[in-house]
Amino acid sequence: MLLTFANSAGLSVLTAAIGAIVGALVCYALLGLRPDGGVRTVVDAASGVLAQTGGVMLAFMFIATLGLRGIVTGLLKDAFGLELYAHGPWIYELPGLILPYLYFQIPLMVITFMPALSALKPQWSEANLTLGGTRASFWLRIGIPVLAPAFLASFLLLFANAFSSYATAAALASQGAQIVPLQIRAALTSETVLGRENLAGALALGMIVVVAIVMWAYSLVQRRATRWQS
Repeated sequence: MLLTFANSAGLSVLTAAIGAIVGALVCYALLGLRPDGGVRTVVDAASGVLAQTGGVMLAFMFIATLGLRGIVTGLLKDAFGLELYAHGPWIYELPGLILPYLYFQIPLMVITFMPALSALKPQWSEANLTLGGTRASFWLRIGIPVLAPAFLASFLLLFANAFSSYATAAALASQGAQIVPLQIRAALTSETVLGRENLAGALALGMIVVVAIVMWAYSLVQRRATRWQS
């Protein structure tokens, strides 16, 4: 059971960290564009849709694209002789969940972090330049400290989102129950866990506690972050 929680936590931390960093960079790239411009509108709309994409549909998309007989898998093998599965069918195991999770983690970061980045006042940058500062000193002394609470809050939200995800993992990971949601399903449906009827309840309680702690921390950090967004 502890290994299952460790797998879920590791997967959640990894995808939340990558999603937070890449999403923040996307937000920074969009910062210089007009909020009502075409590119910004398309990215915002796409992020809203992709952040809600998951389940069997998302798993099928990755199987059809990067699966053992996927389109990209075949193209890489035929064109470059590159074998994606030289060391086994990783897409159906725990590492194979990383890319599908990032598919909705990065758009979620764009949605949650863009308002904080947009709240940086131009007057702060002008004051920094007036006092002899540089662009680097603005980000080191003003931008990053101000955005740190919002970034941490978004990271915690992404962690909770990944930790509680079930449908995509259930449809994609076929090699055992390596994360908590799949272990709960296995405990409820398997006929080989006689005498361990309370396992699913214990796992669910542990999952609730972890998510509750993370969301409590998120609310605390988010309250601090909103001070700079008004």
